[in-house]
Amino acid sequence: MRLDLYLKQSRLVIRRTLAQEMCDAGAVTVNNSPGKSGRSVSVGDTLKIRQRGHVTTVRILATPDRPPAKAHASGLYEVLGIEDDPDAE
Repeated sequence: MRLDLYLKQSRLVIRRTLAQEMCDAGAVTVNNSPGKSGRSVSVGDTLKIRQRGHVTTVRILATPDRPPAKAHASGLYEVLGIEDDPDAE
């Protein structure tokens, strides 16, 4: 599954275009490598997402075949940590 699509379907990012912009800006990493929006992600990958002055680290638990219901979206990942972003202004 594409990284930008996963971010949208898991509701970690509200819109796919925003997910693409975040990837292009270097705000998302996959397994400590830059996360390009078209990069393929799979179960077990670790994502770091920098947004709003925080860095959220999650592990992918599932990649859906179709968009999940809102109540089930948080079951697609496990939050490993939330830290303040040292690069935030």
